[in-house]
Amino acid sequence: MLNKIWASFFLIAFVSALLQLLMNGDTQVFVRLMESVFSMSRLAFEISLGLVGVMAFWLGMMKIGEQSGFLRVCTAFLKPLLQKLFPSLPSGHPVMGSMLMNLSSNALGLDNAATPLGLKAMKDLQTLNPEPETATDAQILFLVLNTSSVTLFPVTVFAFRAQQGAANPTDVFIPILFATFMSTLTGLVLVAIRQKLDLCNRVVLAYLGGLFFLMTALLLYFMGLEREAMQAQSAFLSNFLLFSVIAGFIAGALIRKVNVFETFVSGAKEGFEVAVTIIPYLVAMLVGIGVLRACGVLDGFLEIVRWGLSLMGADVRFVDALPTALMKPFSGSGARSLMVEAMQVHGADSFAGRLACIVQGSTETTFYVVALYFGAVKIKNTRNAIPLGLAADLAGILTAIGMGYLFFG
Repeated sequence: MLNKIWASFFLIAFVSALLQLLMNGDTQVFVRLMESVFSMSRLAFEISLGLVGVMAFWLGMMKIGEQSGFLRVCTAFLKPLLQKLFPSLPSGHPVMGSMLMNLSSNALGLDNAATPLGLKAMKDLQTLNPEPETATDAQILFLVLNTSSVTLFPVTVFAFRAQQGAANPTDVFIPILFATFMSTLTGLVLVAIRQKLDLCNRVVLAYLGGLFFLMTALLLYFMGLEREAMQAQSAFLSNFLLFSVIAGFIAGALIRKVNVFETFVSGAKEGFEVAVTIIPYLVAMLVGIGVLRACGVLDGFLEIVRWGLSLMGADVRFVDALPTALMKPFSGSGARSLMVEAMQVHGADSFAGRLACIVQGSTETTFYVVALYFGAVKIKNTRNAIPLGLAADLAGILTAIGMGYLFFG
């Protein structure tokens, strides 16, 4: 899917430029295209280079968090809930441990640990599948929880905002938390309705009701504040929570007699590798997006959307962040590049720049997760996994837009 999308960027740009040359005699259009190729390639490298320090720090801290036992705490916390959500799984089956570790890793933003654990969980679920080429209810629910899973620490978003010069890189933390919570809740409820799961069970109600009450209370509190006070309180709470987590990770590691410095350095090395690894992906996507903008196609598309929404009397400021939202279900790296491009064009602290970041952190990449997880166990009939995952994506994106207007509009 990403292969076709990326290739189409260049072909569409070429055809558009050719039409401008033939119809308008615009001889500079190909000059603009090549200038965009070189400038965006250079920009991708500069962004990746600037990410090294921030990514190294956060992945070093996440390594400490992993060694401090927070992953096991999350796993123990989620166990009663998963036992009720997956009633078809035999009690004590090893798949429960894999799923718990995977979802806990996702929540903590430990992508490097979450993916192999998720693949193991899917393979364990496949051993219970009576029709190996068709996804079971348990596999669909697990996949939707992955595509919409709550990420408590959107480290990559913070890193890119810091690199792009945001005054407060973590000011999008609370809005992202609301958006990703709504994505997960929507995905879970839709799957439950489809599979006739009992969400009225006391255990499930205790978990979901408690989280819903907490998020609602937090939202009502922020809605009762003036705009400036809301942003100030959100910034304070975001930074307080994040630094408290850092201190908690270190304290937990010290209690467990973990060598925190060596553990941090080990994780920080991974951060350096991640920053270097994304260079080719950023180059590919930023150049592709750049040529679309240089030939006028991207701006033209956004203007058409803006015009249509204006006719309905809608506020159209969110349109500049729309490309990130449209790309998100298909490609994480593509959406990330569009997020960076939005901050580059409009500013990291602009409404569009912040909204693109909230959208990026609101949900996962449905088509990639489906291809990776189901492909690993050779499932061909995914049943309703993709529509349910996309519905969760839509809920997350719509909530992200709403949170963008509430906090920064």
